[in-house]
Amino acid sequence: MGYVSAVPPPRNDADAPDAPQAPDGRGGRRSVAVALLLGALGASVVLLASGRVWARGTAAVGGGSLPLTADGRAVTGLPAALAIVGLAALVAVFAVRGRSRLLVSALLALSGLGAALAAVLAADDRQALDAQAARTTADTAAQVGALTHTAWPYVTAAGGALILLAGLLALRFASRWPAMGGRYERDGSPRPRKAAVVDPDRPEDLWKALDRGEDPTR
Repeated sequence: MGYVSAVPPPRNDADAPDAPQAPDGRGGRRSVAVALLLGALGASVVLLASGRVWARGTAAVGGGSLPLTADGRAVTGLPAALAIVGLAALVAVFAVRGRSRLLVSALLALSGLGAALAAVLAADDRQALDAQAARTTADTAAQVGALTHTAWPYVTAAGGALILLAGLLALRFASRWPAMGGRYERDGSPRPRKAAVVDPDRPEDLWKALDRGEDPTR
């Protein structure tokens, strides 16, 4: 007479269905922190460097020379404007979901790219100082002399590159990031509202219930 074993045969793990993987919460939190740091730091660098002197020169006035300087905003206001757009997009990433989050992340990346390119293209610009020389000498044909440029345009471009990196991180990992909206549950439905307790012996509670559209007699 044969015996039937109660012990089940060993299970082949290769045939077992894949177990669902838990979301990488730690990686999502780390990417959020890095993106926020890069975006805020990059925007701060762009705004700070745009206010520094980008070019120096001299204008001939009455047989002498007058020193002239032009900061980044006088040369081009585009990097500073795009840095502000990038900051707004960095905040808006957490206020939207789904495809809208991807669009805002792309706007963040493009803001950094545009700020960096605008700074590099204007690094050797002389129009701002020429215009300043024309105003100073009251001669529309006047041009600035002894023109030199500083390294601040490239510092501005580096700040734009940081914003660009923050946008690329958002494009890659934003689907794992949390979103604003504490009034709603995770499935998007509004949380049930607790009915306020009405004391029938207090007239002010009865009036408040009527104002809320509730029946105080219930």
